[in-house]
Amino acid sequence: MDRIRIVGGPRLEGVIPISGAKNAALPLMIASLLTRETLTLENLPRLADVRLLLRILGNHGVDHTIAGKRPGELATSGQTLHLHARDIVDTTAPYELVSRMRASFWVLAPLLARMGEAKVSLPGGCAIGTRPVDLLLMALEQLGAKIDIEAGYVIASAPKGLVGGVIDFPKVTVGGTHTALMAAALARGHTTIRNAAREPEIVDLADCLIKMGARIEGAGTSTIEIEGVTSLGGARHAVLPDRIEAGTYAMAVAMTGGDVMLQGARPELLQSALDVLEHTGARITTTNEGIRVARNGGGIAPVDVATAPFPAFPTDLQAQFMALMTRAGGVSRITETIFENRFMHVSELARFGAKIHLEHDTAVITGVPNLKGAPVMATDLRASVSLVIAALAAEGETIVHRVYHLDRGFEQLEQKLGACGAIVERLSAPD
Repeated sequence: MDRIRIVGGPRLEGVIPISGAKNAALPLMIASLLTRETLTLENLPRLADVRLLLRILGNHGVDHTIAGKRPGELATSGQTLHLHARDIVDTTAPYELVSRMRASFWVLAPLLARMGEAKVSLPGGCAIGTRPVDLLLMALEQLGAKIDIEAGYVIASAPKGLVGGVIDFPKVTVGGTHTALMAAALARGHTTIRNAAREPEIVDLADCLIKMGARIEGAGTSTIEIEGVTSLGGARHAVLPDRIEAGTYAMAVAMTGGDVMLQGARPELLQSALDVLEHTGARITTTNEGIRVARNGGGIAPVDVATAPFPAFPTDLQAQFMALMTRAGGVSRITETIFENRFMHVSELARFGAKIHLEHDTAVITGVPNLKGAPVMATDLRASVSLVIAALAAEGETIVHRVYHLDRGFEQLEQKLGACGAIVERLSAPD
């Protein structure tokens, strides 16, 4: 199993190109099941989760081709992927595939909407706490689906097709909103989604569905209206830039000092995180090229934050921000309101010498002058990159184990950091 070696100390200077968003790419790829025509996705990141989802879609009969690089394109340029689901050959998504990536459970909605039936394995446990699918199933039931659970599988049927209805989520759910959008696009009649998630990735999916012929209004607000159509066509759509990757590198610059242009990043996608970073002492400048982040000389100020659904501070940046606060000049508090078990990185950050203690859903961080490099273990995707941020500022060498978590969500992390002066390399596992 590969590891990453980091020697802390260097400031980050240069340009980091921001890849397409993983959290947008996965539902966009799943939306290919809704049409017999070709869906072309540009700016697709090269990630382990993308490769796994291609296997899962292939199981249902989706053909795919990846366009070759164009002259002058960099290795960090996004891929162009053509997906063609002319014939659905299997409406079952087996446990051995779904268990490896929770987002693959979302194939339930387009399979049911297009074929009138689907059998999809429940996704199982999650390292960052329970992430129930009950709201996703409730949304489909509101559209007329019959749902049964047998032997760990969700068996959904709507032999006469889905019918529009009112979906009123009791709490904001990104997965539920993705599911409801895809299902309602092909349902007969009108659907209203209330208390819908407002994340940019929801808007990106809606924009793509509209290009495919869906009739959707209100994406990005808490109420979305959909008028069902009988069929969807092909489309060409560019995946929006990854706000979580941009926020992660912004925090790495704030941690180490330096001056980096996050090329292609869009500030409106992560404004709350940028506002918090400015309060820590980082300087944020928006240009036509992207977001420039700098911290030269001054210390890191402690800031209290609480995670919440978009447009508030995202849970997917909580671990990274905690790493930054370990070197702040004072005490900071981070309250996690989305997932009940998303503090697994605390014990690993402590190995650097960080001082953190937990009070229920709040982590209290007392900043220290210096961190010390150490061998550490990644526990999940976002926790793993928090260890990288800590290592970049720690004295001496750090070895990060289980880097397959990083490969799920960060494209060419070592190359991007290395190009800005970080001392970072991947160590291949011995044969």
